[in-house]
Amino acid sequence: MGKLQIAHYMVGPVQTNCYFAINKETREVLVIDPGEEAARLMQQIKAQELTVVAILLTHGHFDHAGGAGELSELCNAPVYAHEAEKETLESDKLNASWMVGKKETYRADLFVKDEQELDLAGFHIRVLFTPGHTKGGCCYYFPYEDVVFSGDTLFQMSVGRTDFEGGSMSQIVRSIQEKLMPLPDKTVVYPGHGDVTTIETERMYNPYL
Repeated sequence: MGKLQIAHYMVGPVQTNCYFAINKETREVLVIDPGEEAARLMQQIKAQELTVVAILLTHGHFDHAGGAGELSELCNAPVYAHEAEKETLESDKLNASWMVGKKETYRADLFVKDEQELDLAGFHIRVLFTPGHTKGGCCYYFPYEDVVFSGDTLFQMSVGRTDFEGGSMSQIVRSIQEKLMPLPDKTVVYPGHGDVTTIETERMYNPYL
């Protein structure tokens, strides 16, 4: 993975995977899905002497987006999300914060489009629009590092649940088949919950595909 170092933190009540994509050369970092515990994440950022360039949201559910606003203020970094996820972020019904007894709304500073290419923290990133878990879910693919952050779209031997409002099983399977399965076999998948996997493994063994 060259200059990419990935740090993993489980945050919040449903053990969401938050990732730091760290540039080992510059100490810049991208924070993916800081769902909770912004203060704890900020402690890690300071302890490792990192500079946060951006916060990337794969989707707008509370367990992925809930800590983004606070962390954004603490480290003065913009929050990115797919343009189709604005409604989910801004609705406590759609972002499922009601499930933990809250009525919260979230925001993004910058909205991205499908297949948009970003250059952040010294990394080249391609945005892959993967609706199905939510209306505006997306994945962040780092082609030169052979990694993809899949949020709640693709899990090890499974896919994201689709019983929330805005979810669709046929749509999530289509998203994975059209956007993720064409990636190189060796691409490492960092999901929103559970263990790391690879595109090759999921292509061969995932019962949903």
